[in-house]
Amino acid sequence: MKKLATGALVIVAASAFSGAKTLTGNWQYLGGIYNGKKDGPPVEYTLQRRYDNAQYEAFALQKGYKPEKYEAGYYTLKGDTCIETQTFSSQASKLKDIPVHYRFEIRKDTLIFKGKLPSGMVVEEYWKRVK
Repeated sequence: MKKLATGALVIVAASAFSGAKTLTGNWQYLGGIYNGKKDGPPVEYTLQRRYDNAQYEAFALQKGYKPEKYEAGYYTLKGDTCIETQTFSSQASKLKDIPVHYRFEIRKDTLIFKGKLPSGMVVEEYWKRVK
């Protein structure tokens, strides 16, 4: 009986933490690691992404200018995997309409994406939640 109660407690505790995650909000690019090489954020402007429950839009923001949308698409979360599919890019893109799988993690206010692009590039990006 004691084992059954302990097992039930573990299941209840685990299910309390397995609720649907969301990326909803605004995130600012902090930099990343691309094929093992660190790369910081741009100095002249900032990059931000806005996520709702199923879609995202990415903007370049520079003081004195209107925000420039450079990318958009939709995403789904499955466990610790984020599958992004780009549907718009202001520049030529080899990722348009191709689902890209990232492992993701949220540590406090930082979103971390890790994955391998179809080109073979290994990426690890850091995005900080902003208001």
